[in-house]
Amino acid sequence: MSSPHTFHIPVMGLGFTVDSPIKVAQFGISSVVSIMDDHLLEDMRRYYSRTYQIPYLPIDEGSEDYRAKRVTAYLNLLQEVVDQQVEVLKQADFESSREINQYFQLLPEQHPATELYQQMMNSEGKQRQVLQEKLREYIQPGQIDVNIMTKVDKINYNKAGEALPREYSDALSALRGFANSKAKGSVVFSAGLNPALFAYAEQFEDFFPDQNGHIKKGIILKVSDYRSALIQGRFLAKKGLWVSEFRIESGLNCGGHAFATDGLLIGPILEEFKTNRDSLTQTLWISCQQVLQEKGMPEMPVGLKPKITYQGGIGNARENQFLMEYYELDGTGWGSPFLLVPEATSVDEDTLQRLINARKSDFYLSHASPLGVPFNNLRTSSGEDQRKSRIAKNRPGSPCYKKFLTFSTEFSTKPICTASREYQNLKIKKFEAGETSKQELDEVQEKDCLCEGLSAPAILNAGGTPKRNLNAVTICPGPNLAYFKGIFSLKEMVDHIYGKINLNLDPERPHVFIKELQLYVQHLKVEIEKTIPEKTAKYESYIEKFKKNLQDGIQYYQELSEQISLDTEEILDKMKVQLEGIKEEIQGLVPQLT
Repeated sequence: MSSPHTFHIPVMGLGFTVDSPIKVAQFGISSVVSIMDDHLLEDMRRYYSRTYQIPYLPIDEGSEDYRAKRVTAYLNLLQEVVDQQVEVLKQADFESSREINQYFQLLPEQHPATELYQQMMNSEGKQRQVLQEKLREYIQPGQIDVNIMTKVDKINYNKAGEALPREYSDALSALRGFANSKAKGSVVFSAGLNPALFAYAEQFEDFFPDQNGHIKKGIILKVSDYRSALIQGRFLAKKGLWVSEFRIESGLNCGGHAFATDGLLIGPILEEFKTNRDSLTQTLWISCQQVLQEKGMPEMPVGLKPKITYQGGIGNARENQFLMEYYELDGTGWGSPFLLVPEATSVDEDTLQRLINARKSDFYLSHASPLGVPFNNLRTSSGEDQRKSRIAKNRPGSPCYKKFLTFSTEFSTKPICTASREYQNLKIKKFEAGETSKQELDEVQEKDCLCEGLSAPAILNAGGTPKRNLNAVTICPGPNLAYFKGIFSLKEMVDHIYGKINLNLDPERPHVFIKELQLYVQHLKVEIEKTIPEKTAKYESYIEKFKKNLQDGIQYYQELSEQISLDTEEILDKMKVQLEGIKEEIQGLVPQLT
């Protein structure tokens, strides 16, 4: 099943897209649900069971395999609600129903149903009825995709303190929950290769072709470059598992965690995918086919190709169209702008107003994540207010209830979270004893409880109160959101993506390519200015490689802008000046390396 739309809504935090399928799937729009927080999923299942009068039986924490069962139950509810919505939509009256008309009004202009819809609107009588029946046949829901962040995979323990088998870890339990569900969609693996998780997918038949060559549940890899796509794709192919889509994401011009490349820019990365697409497809298809034959399983359909999509920092229809056409993409992802669309995401009113009132400088890359990965943050969020307030009261850190990010064994054999009050108090004692630097302590105290902060908005938006009254919201918008101001309807945002209208963005917003380049130059400066006891040959080599990749990327953009029309003449002229300026800036960084 594929969406009638050429864009999708990526996962955002734990809660911002947790119920997006209920909001947008009936209009054919695919979105991604994080399934890492089973506590949140259970709370949302309780809420929507009441809303849609669906019987609710709680799955108590501590019951056998409760984490996977909670994931399955919530996804089953989402699919049931979406199926009901689509059935109602198909039966709706075109003359009085807003929803069925909106379904077709949202479609891209090149979709065959768009022209048919216009014909219907301009016809009367029996012909109008005939066309309406034809249109109903086009209605299909967007996919309910799920996200598993591969690094969030702690081992769990029973009540006696004994480690449970590997399949009960957080990520493997989440995958089992999805595989056992009725959800029609794909699992998105993000944050890199997790051998145990990828291998575990082999246990579920829905990830393999059936007798008709149909793969019931797809596997999507979120990757930052071609090399990582090839490595992860090959690993899965050797298990007979097909990658249905490579979802390329900018290393820095994105929301949430930022996995920076070594200065490799998105233009050259997409060019490499474009050049090697056939080779990648053939390599993975042959490997999958061989494994399936050896297992005596149904074979791969001939001509099957993985989709290639891009997400990160796209701001308008011109950029979207250029990326789609020049790099021959199958789709794009639009994330952060949808945080300003209440019809699509769950953002509580207080956080929504904080986003609208935020300045560009309020969007920044922080040390907030306990994973130790740079994390996009908002300086004015209620989560940041709470973190600073706790420090001011000499009670830094957070109470740790959900424990999804308990990975540090610095002070104990059993891992604890670096954002927890327990860890931060121990770190302060170490600082007072002169055993750690002020810089390291400051970075530790910047850690935030993402488990609570990223899930709270969904509960608040539903009119509820998070457990233990932990109402502070952490939000992780991409830098691109700084240029969007206001609250938008679903139709306004979709029309903006397809170029039917132009939202009034900040006129200072740079082209998506330029913005990412600026972010990487800023990142390079931080890397150069890091306090390192001794700048080793390895460090020097890394900086030089990073700088060269940026310079190669600039040259690529300069040559590309001479060959084709990237954008309007005005934008193109501005880009050329900016590229030259950034090129000189990078060259000026050289003396600091010695």
